[in-house]
Amino acid sequence: MGGRHLILGKLADLLTGETLDDTHDERFRQAIGRLLLDKGHPREDLAARVPVFLSCGDKSAVFLIAYTVALEGKTAMVVHYGPGSIVTRERPALAASRLVSPFQAPVAVAANGVDARVLRSRDGKFLGEGLSAIPSRERLEEIVRGMADPFPLVAPERKEKESRILYTYEFVGACNCEDCNE
Repeated sequence: MGGRHLILGKLADLLTGETLDDTHDERFRQAIGRLLLDKGHPREDLAARVPVFLSCGDKSAVFLIAYTVALEGKTAMVVHYGPGSIVTRERPALAASRLVSPFQAPVAVAANGVDARVLRSRDGKFLGEGLSAIPSRERLEEIVRGMADPFPLVAPERKEKESRILYTYEFVGACNCEDCNE
């Protein structure tokens, strides 16, 4: 076992071919990547394990967004994967959509591998539920076209707040292993 994750062997990343530890979480992430490809998103518009630097006071960490999907070179959708309750993944997905680049990605997806919630990033409006609700390429283009300003710049003060939110959700109290007393 590695940390709190059972390592079942190795697998090749769907997008990069990189060898990764084969865990239950990684299998779910890979399945989400296959779903994105099946929904018509070109491989070259997908990025996996996108790093975002987070800070919260004197603490910092690097968080990996499961997937980003680009439209015309801009990040249009982030897919935040996390095990457990899908509701607890919504706010971190919205934070990730505001931290992934200088502008906000218009769509955020919270997914746990068996369920998903699709949100409009600007205001958190619910757009759909279930893995089948994750927008296809055509649907994502339609959502973006329907917005007055789909890629607004995110103010530095807002980025700082979103960084604290994502850090808190993903790193404070995230250790469930018995060895951790922090």
